[in-house]
Amino acid sequence: MASIRKLTERGFTVVELLIVIVVIGILAALVLNSFAGVQAKARDTQRKTDINAIATQLEACYNDTCNGTYPSLAALQQDSTGGWVETHLKGLDKNALRDSTNTLIQGSTPTATAQYQYDTSGATCTGTTVDDTCTAFTLRTWQEQNTSTPYVKNSLNK
Repeated sequence: MASIRKLTERGFTVVELLIVIVVIGILAALVLNSFAGVQAKARDTQRKTDINAIATQLEACYNDTCNGTYPSLAALQQDSTGGWVETHLKGLDKNALRDSTNTLIQGSTPTATAQYQYDTSGATCTGTTVDDTCTAFTLRTWQEQNTSTPYVKNSLNK
């Protein structure tokens, strides 16, 4: 009689196992949902940091090596070894000019897919040649969490 009793008291019932599986599934869904939000926030923070770093270097260039002008888009897109960026923006990590998809900073046609956008202005600034004389700039980046409004950084002269 004692051996039969021990056999019936061992293990879990199917209902108990199902309850545990459901609870684990709910907890996993909550953790994964929170984790995705944290990753998006981290990517947004990285974009803002890149835009701020670019703007700081552009202001330093304006005051020091660029003779009172801002570079054109064509100049910023020369990020190869020995290019304009390496020569004039020595403190800038060239990767800051590329978004998370490794796309180089884009021009004045804002789109949600072009995460970094640089627009210049000035009487003789077309943005298409390296030697343009630009008097102001606007940097933008699109965010994942606040998709209605881009993060914008203007030049101090705007």
